[in-house]
Amino acid sequence: MNHKILAAITALLFATYGMCQTTSEGAEPARPFRANIINNDYNVLLNINLYDNDIVVPGQEVFGLMSGYLLKPGTTFYWFVTSADISDDGRKATLHMTNDYGSEDLTAMLTCDNDSVYTLKQLKGSTLKVPKDGKWQKLPKTLTLKCKK
Repeated sequence: MNHKILAAITALLFATYGMCQTTSEGAEPARPFRANIINNDYNVLLNINLYDNDIVVPGQEVFGLMSGYLLKPGTTFYWFVTSADISDDGRKATLHMTNDYGSEDLTAMLTCDNDSVYTLKQLKGSTLKVPKDGKWQKLPKTLTLKCKK
């Protein structure tokens, strides 16, 4: 085979591989469950990496690496994502969460709706709640989150 043709085919294969590993504007993320996503209505942030489980919760380093956490910025209260199972199609993940006291836990489904919108739906267990003005604010059973910009 001609060396120029072989070089062109090799370059094309590497370019195609590179496109699958990175994202561009408007493209699906290569790893949608590695994200910082936020709900502005309830001011809650979900920081996750369900692939590598390498998230350290700020101020909670004693618990080691986790799949992620949910917090209300300005507070020190966290919901830890202790484990997660990603569906075969890679668009949904079942999250197992516990509060930082260890007194409540829940199971939720996180769905990647598109490249920047996610839906968190509580399936069973405790009610997801966060501190607000010295009281507990219950979050809705279904919560829409968007990529933090």
